[in-house]
Amino acid sequence: MSTEPPRHVLDGYKVLDFTQIVAGPTCTLMMAEMGAEVIKVEMAPAGDPTRGSPMFINGRSGYFVQHNRGKKGICVDVKTPDGRRLIEDLIRKVDVVVENFAPGVIGRLGFDYPRVEEINPRVVMCSISAFGQKGPLAHEPGFDYLGAAYAGIVSMGGERDGAPYVIMSAIGDVSTGAHAMGAICAALLYRERTGLGQYLDLSLLDTYFHYHEAGVEILSLSRGEISPTRSGLHSWYAVPAGIFKAKNRYIIIIAPLVHQFAGLCRAMGRPELADDPRFVTNADRLQNLAELVETVERWLQSMPSDDASIAALKENRVPHAPVLSVAEAVKHPHLRERGTVRTVRDRILGEFDVPGFALRFSAFPERLELEAPFLGEHNREILTNYLGYDPARVNELEERGILRSAPA
Repeated sequence: MSTEPPRHVLDGYKVLDFTQIVAGPTCTLMMAEMGAEVIKVEMAPAGDPTRGSPMFINGRSGYFVQHNRGKKGICVDVKTPDGRRLIEDLIRKVDVVVENFAPGVIGRLGFDYPRVEEINPRVVMCSISAFGQKGPLAHEPGFDYLGAAYAGIVSMGGERDGAPYVIMSAIGDVSTGAHAMGAICAALLYRERTGLGQYLDLSLLDTYFHYHEAGVEILSLSRGEISPTRSGLHSWYAVPAGIFKAKNRYIIIIAPLVHQFAGLCRAMGRPELADDPRFVTNADRLQNLAELVETVERWLQSMPSDDASIAALKENRVPHAPVLSVAEAVKHPHLRERGTVRTVRDRILGEFDVPGFALRFSAFPERLELEAPFLGEHNREILTNYLGYDPARVNELEERGILRSAPA
């Protein structure tokens, strides 16, 4: 038993990581941030496709580094008998196996859950996919935006009579990875109580569908009389809640509750509007949305500056936020102070900013310093330390191309 204090909450857990791109690597990155030892298995010869994604400096991908910090990397030809045996040996040593290939691929490689369970009955195995392991869509090619489209999420963005919009961020990928991390931790807790491993099926589509905070229940309870759809810059059911054009920028204001709307009216210097028959209830404001938007925007654009508008909203406790660009957000003092924006250092890229770790633990207030692996960087370390392979055996596997490596 080690007497060393734990590095973080998952210190001591070992994860075999077959993931690539974003959704799967997000899951295993979060586990690495919590102290788990993550062994990233990359497929020979080229490894994770994001090693070829921008931005590049000296052949090193910032995209790959962002999503794979804290992982030890091996690159293996798993289609060979020796490569498969190596993976089987590793499965015996780990607590968790994570993969995000298309459904069926991990089975064709010889590592579906029945085989993994046979090798290590205590293992928690998680498959992350676009549409799930079963169902009519399961074997369709899948990416983030496709899941958003099938979930009805894309239909909710854009002007009512215009084309739907896709948000150009990996919201589905990242949140599916976070859901997977949570499921894995719950399964590990269950294993601590029962000794039993299990299989987890996480899908991007399932995750996206949870984003309907009101649309599904309103559609169902209205028996289809209310069909939620995109409504431009403003909410289709709560008013005011949307994007307003201020003097020089856009500001989001959300004030549909009685006291919030009264605060907005005071901020505008027009407290009487809270009792105006057009705006008394949410239903009234929804019916007269265009007039309300015009009133608020006329006030915003009449102010000396956007800072003055924001100060008035703040003074009256009106929920609001300026719409920041990425360049503005990474400089915001709140995001900097909390580590929401984090500066990391890479051996090739040097210092650069990435999204920080969103979870906070009182027992582990400091963030771990993590590095992303070069291709196959830890082949020798993993095979000798985990599996007891002697150096001659590792050399032979490298010479035969079963193990691959590259400096950058």
